[in-house]
Amino acid sequence: MQKETLNRLQKLNQLRLTDAEETNVLSFFAAREEEMNILNSIDTETVERMVHVMPIETVVREDKVIKSFTREQLQAGAPETTDGYWQVPRLVE
Repeated sequence: MQKETLNRLQKLNQLRLTDAEETNVLSFFAAREEEMNILNSIDTETVERMVHVMPIETVVREDKVIKSFTREQLQAGAPETTDGYWQVPRLVE
């Protein structure tokens, strides 16, 4: 990162860094740029591309519609029912 870019970013983000802070930021980005240059210099033409380190397998069951419970079984624990519906106390008068 160049000092001009850092100054523009400070202005855009309404920041004011001290000279020491600017030096630290510039040296940090210079080190990251050097690391990226090292990584970019590595020949990866023979390396197979991958998205994940481990193969991902999705175990999906067959989608079947089944009726697990009957209405009567579900309403067995209800305090009251009316015409097959749960009866609850009135909350608002």
